[in-house]
Order: sequence, then C-alpha cells, then structure tokens
Amino acid sequence: MPKQQLHKRFTSDQVKIVLQWYEEKALGFAEARNRLELSEDRFFKILKRYRENPDTFTIAYPKRAAHNRFNQGSDDVIRTELEKEKSLIQNPAIPVRQYNYAAVRDEVNRTISQSITSQTIRNRAHEWGFVTTKPPPKKHDRVVQTTAVGMIFQHDASDHLWSPYADKKWQLITTLDDYSRKLLYADFFEHQTAWAHIEAVESVILKYGAGFAYYVDSHSIFRFVCWRDSIWYTQVKGTDDVMTQWKRVVESCGMKVWHASSPQAKGKIERPYRWLQDRIVRRCAKEGIKTIEDGRKILEEEVSRYNSHQVHSTTKEIPDIRFENAIRENNSVLKPFTIPAPFTSTKDIFCFREKRVVDGYRKVSWRKYLVSVPADVPVGAHVELHIVPDAKGRKYEYGFKTRLLRLQKFSRAPKINNKLFFWLLTLFF
Repeated sequence: MPKQQLHKRFTSDQVKIVLQWYEEKALGFAEARNRLELSEDRFFKILKRYRENPDTFTIAYPKRAAHNRFNQGSDDVIRTELEKEKSLIQNPAIPVRQYNYAAVRDEVNRTISQSITSQTIRNRAHEWGFVTTKPPPKKHDRVVQTTAVGMIFQHDASDHLWSPYADKKWQLITTLDDYSRKLLYADFFEHQTAWAHIEAVESVILKYGAGFAYYVDSHSIFRFVCWRDSIWYTQVKGTDDVMTQWKRVVESCGMKVWHASSPQAKGKIERPYRWLQDRIVRRCAKEGIKTIEDGRKILEEEVSRYNSHQVHSTTKEIPDIRFENAIRENNSVLKPFTIPAPFTSTKDIFCFREKRVVDGYRKVSWRKYLVSVPADVPVGAHVELHIVPDAKGRKYEYGFKTRLLRLQKFSRAPKINNKLFFWLLTLFF
C-alpha cells in the first residue's frame, strides 16, 4: 500500500520539532529521517525550507488557483449554437448533415471572452443529446506527396448553393499548392467562365510566381475532349488537338497542364472544398447572407483560418508555415514570372487570343463585329487579336512596340454574365 503524503501523516508543528532536534544535534540524521519516514533527498529539501524561515515553515499545500470554469451564461451560449446547428441539419435545403463541434467552438469563442475547447463542446453536446452518427471514414489506398512548393497547383471549381438565402448558386474557384496544402487563390463567381479561371491563374502567378504544372480535371474550359464517333457525325479534331484559351495562358507562363483521370484523383483539393463548404454554409445560414459580396467576406475569413490557423490532417502542419519554411529552405520550384518576348505587357499573356485573316476591306471580324486594321497591314495577312474583358469599363492605353493599338468601343458590346464590357484589341502580325 503506498505511503501517505507527509502533510497527511504529520502536522507542521510535529515536523518542525523533529527538524529542530536535528539542528540542535539531539537527533542524528538517520533517526530524524526515519521518524519522518522520508527519503534522503526529500528530507534535505524540507530541511532547506525550514532553515530559510523556521517561523513560517509549513508542510501544508498552498491553495490552488480556482479552475477557469465557465458560468451558466457560457452554457447558454453553447446550447444556443448547438440549437442552430440542429436547425441546419434538419433543414433539407441546407447541405449540412453532421454537427461540427470545432465550428461551434469558434462561434462560442467569438461570443464570449473565454477560450472553450472542442472537447468541452463535444461533452456538452453528448450530455444534451446533440449527436449524429458519422459514416466511417474512407481509407486512402494511395497518397502521392510532392516534395517541393510549386511542383503542382491543384485547380478546380465548385458549383454550390453556398448560402440558403441566396437566389442562385455561386462558383468557388480555388488553386491549392500540393506540397504545403495552402490555398493560393479562392474567390466566388456568379458564373464559371474561361475568363474567371484565367483571372485565377493571373492572380496566383503574379503573386507567387510560376510553378511546374497545373493539375485540373477534363472540364471543357481546361481541355478539349473528343468523344467517340457516331453514325451522325465524324470527329475531325481529336482530344487535345484544340488549344483552349485557359490552357494557352498557362503554357504561355511556362507551366504544364496535367489532367486528372478520375474525380478520386482530385481528392487533395476536394477535401479543402468539403472543409470550406462545411464552414461557409454554416456561417452564411446563421448570418443570413444573401449577396455574393457578403459571401466573399466570409470566404476570406475562412480561407485565412484554413491557411494560417488550421493544422492539416495529412501534413500535420499549418499550410502557411509549411509554405514559408519550404521557401526559406529553398525547397521550391517557383520562379518569378517574366513576360516572354516579344510581348511587353501582362495583358498580352492573360487574355483571350483569336486568329483572323484581314479581308479585302482591311477589316477582321470577331463575334459579328468588324474591326478595322491599319493601312500598312496587307490584305490576307494573318493577325492575332488579344482580348481583355473589363467588368468595370476601364480603358487601357498601352503600346506594343510599333504595332497597332486600338481601343474599339462597340456600339452594342457583347454580353458576358449579363454585364456590358469594353474590349481591348491588340493586333499584330
């Protein structure tokens, strides 16, 4: 049977008497230690405390600080948030089927000044009956891990009703660094267009630099896929025989494009989508978000949380820290973006490109509109149009060496996403 602690076997006065006798040589060391039933090391530690101040010496334990227990008001806040979670789960229009105790913890900590742990939320939820059965996790039979930042940029889009109060779905376009799992780009769009994906590429490459390859699925924006011939028609062009606008931009930046062979092969970016979907849908539902502008504010906060505060389940590191450590250790294939010759502006890279032939009237057509070319361009010359849509109607004025620059304002501009645009056309031959 283990020996009881000293303060439970003797009083402070009893110990003081034994130590006083030892100091006065009335007791030897062995006898004093045996009377107190202490080890040699423990005896001398207590003797040292007695010698420092015999008058105030005590063996009683100091009172411990009160536990940081939260009051009934904190319990009420937790229950309120769990009730909100329950209402989301029971609403068939909202794609939330499980309780997220970590999300509840974050909401509770925003409301009260204390720091509540996820385990506390989980304990309260089980005590009050806010529990759902989770499906068993799927095991990954193969994990492909890159060895440097910038080797692979995982790029994808998610069409989803991010807020139950929105009147339509929004497109979330993201780019993820495969090594660090950092979200390099994330933004909502009303429509998934080639130009939206080109803007995403421009944002990533101008901010972080050009990597080695983009990893995407076989969506028509990223790849031309030839389907099997039928008795009704015969395919003239095969798969990848047609260069898409987005792929042309990526390759102009010196990067390759790789295509996933199946949805399962895109798992590394699908998991952040599920994480963002779980967090953003909850917050949009609780805060009554209706517009895409308000949704972007929540998206920005959750992306910041994911990159800067969330420990990734696979790498066991925070994405921002893993990314910065790799850059500092020169474990990166990112290289600064340089405009390839003969171009002089990024607008000649991040744009739509269309090839045309100058007709007998020294004009080229584009989307049923005629654009005049200068007199020094011969009839029959092959020209390439660089087209940059501008949602805010800004007019760009920049030159391309000695070539023609013409800002053509159409009397009836083409409509994209139900908005009018100005188009900048740079012609060269």
